[in-house]
Amino acid sequence: MNTASPRTRMPPVEATDQSWLVFALAGQRYAAPLAQVGEVLRDGELTPVPGAAPDLLGIRHLRGQIVPVMDGRRRLDLAQQPPADPASIRVVMLQVDGQTVGFRVDAIGELIHPAADAVEPPPAGRGQRAGDPVKGVVPVDGGFVALLDVARLCRVPGEV
Repeated sequence: MNTASPRTRMPPVEATDQSWLVFALAGQRYAAPLAQVGEVLRDGELTPVPGAAPDLLGIRHLRGQIVPVMDGRRRLDLAQQPPADPASIRVVMLQVDGQTVGFRVDAIGELIHPAADAVEPPPAGRGQRAGDPVKGVVPVDGGFVALLDVARLCRVPGEV
């Protein structure tokens, strides 16, 4: 699915004409650039990491590689309620700066292809925080999808 080499330095997320993978978290829709999505897996067994950040669920093996897996709800400061359909939970494997990071989401949605001029800045009045991964929003199907900067989302050093 990912055409870029995992070692290729990915540019910061910008409002460009590209494909985005939409996923749901706590009833809200978010998207990551498809070019930075390695694969999507079913939720699986994780090994906890003592002393890790609160949004790190643990690590898992992926074809001989140890991959950290983040809780999407905690990372984005969303409600910690059970998803509507536990069978729909997935882990999106994100590729950034030669690293793979898993990101657990409630469900996978569609692919969107917003035009650059359709992307708006994040809404005014929402809490600003250092390293905020939301880079913009785009109207889709009567609602909005928040576009994420994968490097900031995954807290890649030098990107936050």
